[in-house]
Amino acid sequence: MTQQDFEIKKKKNWPWVALVVAIIVIAALAWHFTSQQRDAVTFGTTLKVHFEPAMAGEQKLIEYVAQNIAPDYGIKIEAVGLQDPVQADRAVADGQYAATVYQHQWWLKQVVDANKFALTPTMPLFQWAFGIYSDRYHSIDELPQGAEIVVPNDGANQGQALWLLQRIGLIGLNPAVEPRTAKLSDIKENPHNFTFKELDLLTMPRALNSVDAAIGYVSQFDAGKVPRDKGILFPAAPKTFASQLVIGTPYLNEENIIKLKKAFADPRLQQWLKETNDPLVRGVLVPVSAE
Repeated sequence: MTQQDFEIKKKKNWPWVALVVAIIVIAALAWHFTSQQRDAVTFGTTLKVHFEPAMAGEQKLIEYVAQNIAPDYGIKIEAVGLQDPVQADRAVADGQYAATVYQHQWWLKQVVDANKFALTPTMPLFQWAFGIYSDRYHSIDELPQGAEIVVPNDGANQGQALWLLQRIGLIGLNPAVEPRTAKLSDIKENPHNFTFKELDLLTMPRALNSVDAAIGYVSQFDAGKVPRDKGILFPAAPKTFASQLVIGTPYLNEENIIKLKKAFADPRLQQWLKETNDPLVRGVLVPVSAE
């Protein structure tokens, strides 16, 4: 029996540094190919424009442009409903949709700041009618001391509600804060000792009978079957909250995107908003004002 020489070698482990480098390379390649895919997006003559399904007036507006204006510019427009607005913005930024019409500049800023989407507002399209509703009172002056008022729970629309209350003299906001982005914590004067409750806009109609007043969009109260005579104040819709035609920034100079912008800028759209008797639009979407 002979003794054979052998050597025991320690098994080499994959160095963690190399693993980290590999992950970085894979991530860089993924970003590169995604970027290339985005740059390669070319829009044909049929363009998908997003609306929120809960906002029936938006769909009507897109369909009006599609049927009456778009053919004159050599394009077809398809209205596409997607309930999640952030995913809709992502789809526009990635070139899956040509545009969206649902958001005002303050909401858009909130979404872009949070998600870093490359999106550009190109023009105001319409202004949302916004109001104060109550099941218990018939005017603002009837609201009692300590009244419970519901405001939207998202930052952009909560700012609109609080700015409205400040404009009519019911509260005072911190002067150091842009009032259209104000939050409940920015209320510095509350002479009527109102208490505020935050709710999702879509939930407000169901909660109206359990609070003194609620502030939100006419379209949502209409959708919740709340009669308009429950509205105790409908202020003029300010242009600063006008909904915008929002387009993915990389695609602004695409030939058919330019045609899309021209179609929505056509004066026939504002004239239709002024004259239509469609119950889903009249008193819900109003023409863009001068200020």
